[in-house]
Amino acid sequence: MMTPEAQSTQGHSVGGDRARLLRLALKLDAAATGALGVIALAAGPLLAGLFGIPLVALRPGGLILVAYAAAVWFGASRPTLSRPAAGRVVALNLLWVGGSVVVVATGWFPLTTPGIAFVLAQAVAVDLVADLQFLGLRRA
Repeated sequence: MMTPEAQSTQGHSVGGDRARLLRLALKLDAAATGALGVIALAAGPLLAGLFGIPLVALRPGGLILVAYAAAVWFGASRPTLSRPAAGRVVALNLLWVGGSVVVVATGWFPLTTPGIAFVLAQAVAVDLVADLQFLGLRRA
């Protein structure tokens, strides 16, 4: 059995103090994503009207966000973090940012002005979290 320090030299997992920033960034991601998912589920009709995001997208989107948040939190809570899994989280966050920009640029949904502002603001927030995760991954 390898120690976390030995595993980190092979690049597959990392634990201990070197993973502190990565673990924090992953948990921040999970908490924010989970909160957004719960809000989408609980306040879907209100958000649909305010932002112009169809309810048919908010409900499944909320469920997906809650499930994703639970998976990220679980992974971040393990004694040893998986570098490949953390890398996939960074990649998924960057895909989310790109998708958000595409949704606004293409008019995919009939977004209101507050809806456009919200989609772009959350994309910036997700990008910042992905940057922190990437930095934490490099440090780990």
